[in-house]
Amino acid sequence: MSFNTFGKLFRFTTWGESHGVAIGCIVDGCPPNINLKEQDIQLELDKRKPGQSKFTTQRKEDDKVQILSGIFDGKTTGTPISLIIQNKDMRSKDYGNIKDKFRPGHADFTYFKKYGIRDYRGGGRSSARETAARVAAGAIAKIVLQKKLGKKFKVVGAVTQLGILGCDTSQWNDNVISKNPFFCPDKSMIKLWEKYLLSVRKSGSSCGAVIEVRARGIPVGLGAPIYSKLDTDIASGLMSINAVKGVNIGAGMNSAQLSGESNSDEISTKGKKLKFNSNNAGGILGGISTGQEIVASFAVKPTSSILKSRKTINKFGKNTSISVKGRHDPCVGIRAVPIGEAMMNCVLLDHYLMNKAQCGK
Repeated sequence: MSFNTFGKLFRFTTWGESHGVAIGCIVDGCPPNINLKEQDIQLELDKRKPGQSKFTTQRKEDDKVQILSGIFDGKTTGTPISLIIQNKDMRSKDYGNIKDKFRPGHADFTYFKKYGIRDYRGGGRSSARETAARVAAGAIAKIVLQKKLGKKFKVVGAVTQLGILGCDTSQWNDNVISKNPFFCPDKSMIKLWEKYLLSVRKSGSSCGAVIEVRARGIPVGLGAPIYSKLDTDIASGLMSINAVKGVNIGAGMNSAQLSGESNSDEISTKGKKLKFNSNNAGGILGGISTGQEIVASFAVKPTSSILKSRKTINKFGKNTSISVKGRHDPCVGIRAVPIGEAMMNCVLLDHYLMNKAQCGK
């Protein structure tokens, strides 16, 4: 299987399957002399790991990361950083009764048709388990960016819609996000979301979600105007996450409904200070960062593995039905928040390094 690498100068390659011995990644292009320890990476992995609440899969994984290379005396050496995470709590037998069936809405069908073989144990490579490795890569990117851009730099994500229930993003509070199991930025919605998702799980179904990621403290000038636009690569990174079906930058699809004057982000100066009156562009114009907050959002479809019976076919082309038992997220979008943050960090560092190489700043 090809195309397991993401990035240009700062690149990572992930490997491993959901029910294999381990998963991991190799990070290449990390600058040298950056203080880095396993605990720094573990902090991000702990935000994503399963089994932390009744609203996610009950699979219990420590997601404990081990650095195998690329570090000496606590600092990056500029050589490839190899990371490994052992799989521990697999229940492959849960998938025995569906090994010959394709889950509707899942990659089971396309994987088998393309490769003629598939790892049915948890979806193998198509499982969201793969994303733990990219969160680890994103943690490294975050550490580098914090050193290069300073204290003003921050990337924070949140779930802004859970199924049919949205929230008021004007009430966005970073502290609230980190203190509830939904990564919800609006404190007033948490109880309602809890009741809603429990009812979804009890019914044997699932729901989707919308995640918004905001990047602050980004300098003007990251990105290139044609084939390496900053928003192009952000969209690519977010779209590569399992179960993502749509990406918006700033106003995104809603910009089609705006007039020219309401969509334009008016600019003014006061002394040496530049001011934008709005941010419909999401902090990116012509593929290049404006210095404003970068805002991107993405839609995650409902989890395909559900208890409710659905019509499907098996690998022999026969009609059948399927009901998936086992431990699954009623909304896989919840744990996509740290994954979205990780991909944003990776893209921003990649473009920071490219800008440094071309423009020297």
